[in-house]
Amino acid sequence: MKQVVTFGEIMMRLSPPLNYRFAQTQSLEITYGGGDANVGASLAGFGVPAAHVTCFPANDLGRAAAQQFRALGVNMDATIYQGDRLGLYFLEVGAGMRPSKVVYDRANSAFANLDPAAFNWDEILKNAGWLHWTGITPAISASTAEATRQAIAAARRLGITVSADVNYRRNLWQYGQTAQSVMSELVEGCDVVVCSENDAEDLFGIKPQPGTDSKFVSVAQQVMARFPQIKQVVTTRRKTHSASHNGLKGIYYDGQQFLETVTYDINPIVDRIGGGDAFMAGFIYGSLAYDNPQQALTFGVAASALKHTVHGDVNLVTVAEVEEIMKGNTSGRLLR
Repeated sequence: MKQVVTFGEIMMRLSPPLNYRFAQTQSLEITYGGGDANVGASLAGFGVPAAHVTCFPANDLGRAAAQQFRALGVNMDATIYQGDRLGLYFLEVGAGMRPSKVVYDRANSAFANLDPAAFNWDEILKNAGWLHWTGITPAISASTAEATRQAIAAARRLGITVSADVNYRRNLWQYGQTAQSVMSELVEGCDVVVCSENDAEDLFGIKPQPGTDSKFVSVAQQVMARFPQIKQVVTTRRKTHSASHNGLKGIYYDGQQFLETVTYDINPIVDRIGGGDAFMAGFIYGSLAYDNPQQALTFGVAASALKHTVHGDVNLVTVAEVEEIMKGNTSGRLLR
């Protein structure tokens, strides 16, 4: 199986223990994560060769972050060490009717100030069969957007499958270019996208056609018409009963067929951060391992459902555990 390469920022995550609030905690737990890197780490856990490309400061924090992902089986050899600081984010985990909260401290991070010329993408991708990125990466700075563009261009030259979770984050786009112009150029080079109806409207001005039976299918058809390279559009549907109780299913369109999964009832939620990354990692694994997109979609959603039971950004589960969920074994019965 060829390597899956991901590209994006890894941050240090700082969280109060248990469900403490920021105002009451006396300590913070440290983990590391990033949307693209979480996908790579999940894939490594599924036995897929995975490499992540990023930029860290040349200090103990940058080296610690790299070591965390190496320990999860991710190849970090293409890491660039330059710049002054590691991006941070603070997570207060909610419960019941109290939602979780995130505070970012990532301005002027080493990744935001990376040099696009530092990455030799033809060399980085020489053993790859798949490149994955998220809309967070080009939103950070003009230089990260340019590096993303160069990575996609190299993948296209090499005949590598490209996927993106377009993941529109309005507050990140602060460097003078619009998400609409930047993302349109980048998405042109993608084969697979995670894109909801809201993302399609915000990024591409695409809305469901009046009178259509499925808003998602209408939007997916227009996305595929606008960007002919795209072969599959996927996303999840989340029903939020509370911060501790969600329902989750997946939907899919490939120009010919619309697919959906059962809805998984997730109660209680331990940690929902990284759930979308777990879905994409599962879908990539399923696309590589199974013969049909229904299985790939179901594997992705089952993997995401399991991620909600795992602390931290990364989905620390096995293929066998996900396949048990796919079989309907969701009781959580004790295994001896």
